[in-house]
Amino acid sequence: MSDASSRVNDFVIRFANVNGTGSASANGLFAKAIYRMGIPVTPKNIFPSNIQGLPTWYEVRVSEKGYLGRSGIVDFVVAVNPQSLEEDIASVRPGGYFLYDSSKPLHREMMRDDIHFLGIPMMTLAMKNFTQPREQQLLKNIIYVGALAALLDMDMDVLRGIVAQTFKSKEKLIGPNNLALSIGYNYSKENFKCPLDIRVETRDLIGDRILMEGNLASALGAIYGGASVMAWYPITPSTSVASAFEKYCKRLRKDPDTNQNRYAVIQAEDELAAIGMVIGASWNGARAFTATSGPGVSLMSEFIGLAYFAELPAVIVNVQRGGPSTGMPTRTQQADLISSAYASHGDTKHIMLIPSTPTECFEMTAEALDLADRFQTVVFVMSDLDLGMNDHLTPALKWDDARSYDRGKVYTSEDLENMEKFGRYLDVDGDGIPYRTLPGTHPTKGSYFTRGTSRDEYARYTEKGDAYVRNVDRLVKKWQTAKSWMPKPEHLGNENQNNLGIIFFGTTYYAALEAMDMLQDEGISIDALRLKSFPFPEEVQSFIDNHDEVFVIEQNRDAQMRTLLINELNVSPSKLIPILHYDGMPIPATDICTKIVAHLSVNALRNDSL
Repeated sequence: MSDASSRVNDFVIRFANVNGTGSASANGLFAKAIYRMGIPVTPKNIFPSNIQGLPTWYEVRVSEKGYLGRSGIVDFVVAVNPQSLEEDIASVRPGGYFLYDSSKPLHREMMRDDIHFLGIPMMTLAMKNFTQPREQQLLKNIIYVGALAALLDMDMDVLRGIVAQTFKSKEKLIGPNNLALSIGYNYSKENFKCPLDIRVETRDLIGDRILMEGNLASALGAIYGGASVMAWYPITPSTSVASAFEKYCKRLRKDPDTNQNRYAVIQAEDELAAIGMVIGASWNGARAFTATSGPGVSLMSEFIGLAYFAELPAVIVNVQRGGPSTGMPTRTQQADLISSAYASHGDTKHIMLIPSTPTECFEMTAEALDLADRFQTVVFVMSDLDLGMNDHLTPALKWDDARSYDRGKVYTSEDLENMEKFGRYLDVDGDGIPYRTLPGTHPTKGSYFTRGTSRDEYARYTEKGDAYVRNVDRLVKKWQTAKSWMPKPEHLGNENQNNLGIIFFGTTYYAALEAMDMLQDEGISIDALRLKSFPFPEEVQSFIDNHDEVFVIEQNRDAQMRTLLINELNVSPSKLIPILHYDGMPIPATDICTKIVAHLSVNALRNDSL
């Protein structure tokens, strides 16, 4: 048998469970314990699109070096799902470990000679020590966490502390959970060599970072950014944005004197109605947003075009998933870039902010509300399922109660009183951004028709071509102005010191960082640029100009970010090399590294043959 080399704080463990059996709590307990031991950890929940019964996996990467992307390699499997046993056994790397419920024997023909099998009668132990069937099922999961504590040399006091904190309002559950931990721990100690070659050691590598989901961060960012209205329609994987927004509004959006709600959360009849409500609330002066995914954006397109053309603020948190159509609702992709950037018919362009971490979900959702007001337009926050629904190690959120909001160009009653004539779509300052008014600002001045039809600078309906051209050209000028307001891209590596560059964005971030280290080990130095926004700031053009070849890393089939770069910048398509990953799982660093090396090897062979 190939033996796993001794590795401390450097492995991937995958839990193979059945959806709806309470395994999420146990798996989360494991990940939190690693985190509280001061070791960087990245958990990823891989779940089906049904409610109960199908296989689900929970993959935890432990990395002392701080690599937070998906590895793509599995060192240890905890298998409690008979349906996926064959697949789970095949997933373990040679020399790895396979922990299974030996209450039922594992067929010899399923076993491999190059991995270690560890059998624990989890269900038998649960039935022996607990009486209620549901309790037995739930605590069977805690038993395997206790077993792992012994096998991996985890701190049992940390685990017990998390149990106490989790059930502080239900103290009667603390005892059974601690008992289940001890049962698993003692069984491993009595029957296996503990700890294994794969194990953990306490470190102090976390700093002020927290474990948080991107959807929760976006909800908090919306509150921080001043949102008081959310209209939405349920769709995976964005639904938890709405539930978190409402939960925290109950604490943070109450009138301090009357205790009345100062927010509205509306579950609309469909996505089109939801975005319509957002636009209506924004027109009235509220800060409003929605959260959805690709299919929802498709259904919202008609009103997105209205908001763009009538110049009304709206924020859309797009938690992307696998498409097209229903696609893979519980898998991740970055495949809504083009459909969001140019959403609706006719000539449109929309601002996109692209977070890579939950902290950026928080910051960019708040910033999106400012930008939507500043530019009187739709702003997308382009998250995805991996970022939105998984816990990520991220810098602690910073909340400043003194934060002020940028409402953009809004005339006051005094402004209107002092002007001869109000022109809603006049380019007063030459930057393409007109001044707007809010309903009720002045008793007789400042009103205008809000329409999706062609109009002149005073919002009067017209079909004259020159008036239409002036209007849409002004929208282009506004778009150009927006470039200087966008979050700047992040330079990584030796800036413009190599002839090779990579561009990445969103949740390709950590995989790309790790791939850069892998390439450096291969003797390949590469510069990097992380995109954060669309329209692209000037630095993006400069980065591409300063390199011979630029690899564009993205999680979609059709190289959509590469297409946007070609469409919007002065770039030769041959200079941008697509590195694509679109199977629904987060991209691993090995995939990036392998494809870049393969491209460079092919080019070297071509040059040698010339």
